[in-house]
Amino acid sequence: MTPPTHTVTNQAPPLVGYDVFTADRALAESMARHLPSGLRDAASEELTALGRAAGSAQAQEWGRLANENPPNLHTHDRYGHRIDEVEFHPAWHRLLGKGVSAGLTAAWDREGGHVRRAAAFLVWSQVEAGHTCPLSMTHAAVPALRSSPGLAAEWEPRLTSRVYDAGLRPAADKAGALFGMGMTEKQGGSDVRANTTRAVPLAEAGDAGTYLLTGHKWFCSAPMSDGFLVLAQAPGGLSCFLVPRVLADGSRNVFAIQRLKDKLGNRSNASAEVEFDGTWARLVGEEGRGVRTIIEMVAATRLDCVLGSAALMRQAVAQAVHHTAYRSAFGGVLIDKPLMRNVLADLALESEAATVLGLRLAAAYDDGGEDERALLRLAVPAAKYWVTKRCTPLVVEALECLGGNGYVEESGMPRLLRESPLNSIWEGSGNVQALDALRALQREPRALNAYLREVGRARGADHRLDGAIKDLLTELADLEGVEARARRVVERMALVLQGSLLVRFAPPEVADAFCASRLGGDWGSAFGTLPHTLDLASVVERARAVA
Repeated sequence: MTPPTHTVTNQAPPLVGYDVFTADRALAESMARHLPSGLRDAASEELTALGRAAGSAQAQEWGRLANENPPNLHTHDRYGHRIDEVEFHPAWHRLLGKGVSAGLTAAWDREGGHVRRAAAFLVWSQVEAGHTCPLSMTHAAVPALRSSPGLAAEWEPRLTSRVYDAGLRPAADKAGALFGMGMTEKQGGSDVRANTTRAVPLAEAGDAGTYLLTGHKWFCSAPMSDGFLVLAQAPGGLSCFLVPRVLADGSRNVFAIQRLKDKLGNRSNASAEVEFDGTWARLVGEEGRGVRTIIEMVAATRLDCVLGSAALMRQAVAQAVHHTAYRSAFGGVLIDKPLMRNVLADLALESEAATVLGLRLAAAYDDGGEDERALLRLAVPAAKYWVTKRCTPLVVEALECLGGNGYVEESGMPRLLRESPLNSIWEGSGNVQALDALRALQREPRALNAYLREVGRARGADHRLDGAIKDLLTELADLEGVEARARRVVERMALVLQGSLLVRFAPPEVADAFCASRLGGDWGSAFGTLPHTLDLASVVERARAVA
């Protein structure tokens, strides 16, 4: 007989066995809104299946195992031969295989492909974030490769394949391939024009377009990928190159992994320091135009940073609402307590705003028109700046909703917390994003016009939004000394864009609460400080994930 002191009561059951996609009303509605009617049923069916997989006990166990068993570097085999291989836990391969089969690298030539992929990325990232790094880079490499049609014809079918084919073999022999990226170096970081890696052409040997690289890369994620886009200094200036891991004859390219980074989070993913020493590479685009060539890849991965942060936020909110719906304290269920309801509603608003914004940007990629491309030029860095910045404080507050239970590894919340700062740092930190948005404002008037048209679609629907648009225009009218104000300006741009989307598409209680707090100034300095007169119960119930 179990002693009375060991009877477990008042504990929330695990949030497992549910459909991550369907339970996320903001995501499901956004996806449907941005797809043609003829695609909605098929897309919903796909995402429901993926959502059920993401909410399954099996997938959650894969996520736990991948993080508790980080990758190991093997520089040499038992005989002393250099092999430079990274060994992953089987759970990593299962996660990655599911992501590939779900189309997370196949969006560019599919109708509605970016919206469908963005929704799938947001769903599957909630299982485990680390393995989505190679999925993101593989997806994002496509537009960069298209600057060299011959390379695109060769590699794009491999990158967009729905078959995960692990192992180091010639890419031509594989059913699918993954891509990585090597831009930053230890002396420069985001200042890639300070790169010192050198590229020597082999054209004199009758091998036009091929080079030998010598140098280092400070951060090279997913080093077991089949190919990498890297930047190096060619005779004509900084250029972009494709570095295959294995050459066509089956021999290993020179790709010396010095060590794996010991990171705060993202533990399942391998991030390496790599040395090139006569490494064979092919030019992508034109010499001297490396940044312009690779910038499309960077823009796509920055959008994935937005989606990845939105996924972390959504999972944190889902866990917080689920826990408080079952946990009783001080004479009642936590979710019914007015102050807890205020906290949960505030978190839910932040999460929904991030989701709606991420899907809107994905829809702009699907549209592909000049106005939408102009909108992306300004909105992507603004969204990347703001959404990724909001992720960490949201996850901290959501963890606190679970109390001491949330501080325990078994809850999964510490993993979300360790992951939460990452997207704000990778692909350009906050200052880089703010300055990039500033450059778009100063040099590309079409981008600002596209942004103003987008937010203007909600003009007149909410006086607080109208006031925020007016204040933003005043801010933008004076760009004197704007660099010191760049964060402030970009933050306001992101909030106004989020507010305009919620006013147009979200339920009234959500739009009202967002505009009152984020745009109207009726908000404190921490989550849980929304005006008490709002319909907070409806906001919380909308965010609830029912298992």
